[in-house]
Amino acid sequence: GRPLPIGRYELRFSVARYYGERNVPLSDPPFLDEIPLRFAISEPENHYHVPLLVTPWSYSTYRGS
Repeated sequence: GRPLPIGRYELRFSVARYYGERNVPLSDPPFLDEIPLRFAISEPENHYHVPLLVTPWSYSTYRGS
């Protein structure tokens, strides 16, 4: 419920583990394993939504509303 301080942050998404736990066929080694997503907070009072759209072979992200 509190605002995040101004600064740089990183989210890490374990894509290969996520799909592996769901028995999705992956290459060996998987094309995407872990995705680091780095972003900055410049206005702590704003709402930040950082969606990750992902498949076993691609991903995209954007600053949501």
